[in-house]
Amino acid sequence: MKRRASVFAGFILLFCSFSLLADTIRLGFNYPQSGRYKDLGQQQRLAAFLAVDEINKSGGILGKKVELVIRNTAGSPERGAANTEELIRQEKVDMVFGGASSAVTIVSGKVAKKLGRLYFGTTTSANATTGSEGHDHMFREYPNAWMTANALGSYLTSEFGDAKYFYVTADYTWGWSSEASIREFTNTPDKQAHPHALTPFPKALIKDFKEALGEAEASGADVLILVLYGDDLVRALKVAYEMGLKDKMKIVLPNITLDIAQNVGATIMEDVISTTPWEWMIPYQLGFVRGQQFAEAFTEAYGIRPTSTAATAYGIVYQYRDAVERAGTTDTQSLIKALEGHEFTLLKDRQQWRAFDHQNLQTVYVVRSKKREEVTSDPLRSDFFEVVGSLEGEKAAQTLAEWQAERAAANKPPHL
Repeated sequence: MKRRASVFAGFILLFCSFSLLADTIRLGFNYPQSGRYKDLGQQQRLAAFLAVDEINKSGGILGKKVELVIRNTAGSPERGAANTEELIRQEKVDMVFGGASSAVTIVSGKVAKKLGRLYFGTTTSANATTGSEGHDHMFREYPNAWMTANALGSYLTSEFGDAKYFYVTADYTWGWSSEASIREFTNTPDKQAHPHALTPFPKALIKDFKEALGEAEASGADVLILVLYGDDLVRALKVAYEMGLKDKMKIVLPNITLDIAQNVGATIMEDVISTTPWEWMIPYQLGFVRGQQFAEAFTEAYGIRPTSTAATAYGIVYQYRDAVERAGTTDTQSLIKALEGHEFTLLKDRQQWRAFDHQNLQTVYVVRSKKREEVTSDPLRSDFFEVVGSLEGEKAAQTLAEWQAERAAANKPPHL
């Protein structure tokens, strides 16, 4: 009799577990908790948890509670891929998102496709993510290198005309595509006239940056483009400042985030030019009320300002909820159809998930870092950027013909 009761209790427990699972939508979050991009990962994590908490308080998704299941990529493509498989096979997540490195995002997204799940790329800028390596299960929220280069190139050619450029570039997917794109939009394709130096990734040392920046100084260039990101960019900017390069050339970055600027410091960042899709001060400069609300909620919850990487993760969680509720299901194929071509506004002006490549079209802002006194006047010493230019997503992005040419060059079909 006791044995029957025990077995019955086991069935009840198992049933309850399945019921609980059925009433929960699980989101797999694949991010760098450690490694060169750990600061970007931390911002993504905080924003993702904030979005999940807000959504659960408002009734969840289709009345179901949302749960975030996290894994640390440590910036490793191999770990990112293994994490994605574990999240889908073992944790039974409904979708996966994350990434602060395009190499990680690309391989992780391919695993998700193989296992029938969506993968949303967060801070991934290489053109290949939704270009030559794109597929129907990958959606990228962040602007790609082409978009940022287009916006940046328009500003630089207007401001600096026929200046001589020197590129210091991280030797991996994002670095290559970013440099190539900026060269195209600044009319600096000639590597003899506008040289470059490659730095190792992900294990660059201070001596690597000193050597590359020494070449830049010797070149006599007017504009120094640092095609670096995360901790590498922080260290390179500090080395450039110590070498006195800010007094000799204009320093330009393809992308910037608040946490990078804070790690570099307000003095070194003064007057540096870059691009971003969002930073907390932009909604106040341009009047985006929902963006202001997010910035205030994030700061109240964590005591720090949100960055563009936080906004990206936050937006992905909300866009997933929106797609599921419009489709009425978490079925992957139904969600692909719901997302393709969908337009929305959330933390800024209008955005769209473009149908043919799944690139999110959104405005790219060209920003200049403020003077140290302005930065430090903010209570959290975080008011770094002012908008000096912008380019709408539809104008910034590749055309269908340009995208298909990239696919053809990689021997890929002209469609996802």
